[in-house]
Amino acid sequence: MARIGVLAVSSTAPLGPFRESLRELGYVEGRNVEFVQRSAEGHTARLPALAAELVRAKVDVIVTVFTPAATAAKNATSEIPIVMAPAGNPVGTGLVASLARPGGNVTGMSGTGTEMGTKNLELIRDAVPSAKRVAVLAHATDPFTKGLLEQMERGGRLLRMALGIHMIRGPGDLEAAFLRIKGEQAQAVFIQGSIPTKPTVDLALTHRLPALAQQSAVVRAGALMSYSASNAERGRVVAAYVDKILKGAKPADLPVQQPTRYELVINLKTAKAIGLTIPPALIARADEVIE
Repeated sequence: MARIGVLAVSSTAPLGPFRESLRELGYVEGRNVEFVQRSAEGHTARLPALAAELVRAKVDVIVTVFTPAATAAKNATSEIPIVMAPAGNPVGTGLVASLARPGGNVTGMSGTGTEMGTKNLELIRDAVPSAKRVAVLAHATDPFTKGLLEQMERGGRLLRMALGIHMIRGPGDLEAAFLRIKGEQAQAVFIQGSIPTKPTVDLALTHRLPALAQQSAVVRAGALMSYSASNAERGRVVAAYVDKILKGAKPADLPVQQPTRYELVINLKTAKAIGLTIPPALIARADEVIE
């Protein structure tokens, strides 16, 4: 019985069809594989303790969702293989030595690059042409945040959009952040991937703010739009890594893969709820439209 640990900042939705892909590779839960899942429920300070729990549970491999979870797992063990999915800029954040030769016990799939920050600002302009000020909900303790914000600030200057940065440590910071955002008269909000999904989306809807996210799962939960790496691709790739590791491969010998497929997802149900009309040309570009 293989034991697979899963460590997430909040939701495991970014893993896409990971379990289904494992099943296609012959791993059936309860028969030859067991999942030991831990979520920090948006409180990243809990991740080190949860990672330590997985180590004590003697899992065979740890799959992590987002950079803070991968960092916590790496700090907890240098022996148990770790498959990160996704983790933004894993070289810059110190998770691996290089993409081609990760070294150590960490491999997997990198996340959407920091350049996607500028792409999302462009999409805000496409969806809300009048937008002049955008609020950015950034995770205070995510190692990926620094590079993302630098890129977004460059994009803001290029597009002549003012950014209001709001650093979030946990779900308890969100309500006050949205009150500040409304006070600043921001016309849209960008949500970093490691920010807790449900409370953030609920507040964006309450304040009738168009919300753009780094993960399509956030759009399915009620955000307006996302442009991100394909969850379907990620699920298959992560399952393949886990399969190889369970069969004896070492993470140090498995190059980190970068996304090759990106998806634009638009939630027209949310657009209607907040009184926004999405331009038909933008809808035509979408890979998925939620109605």
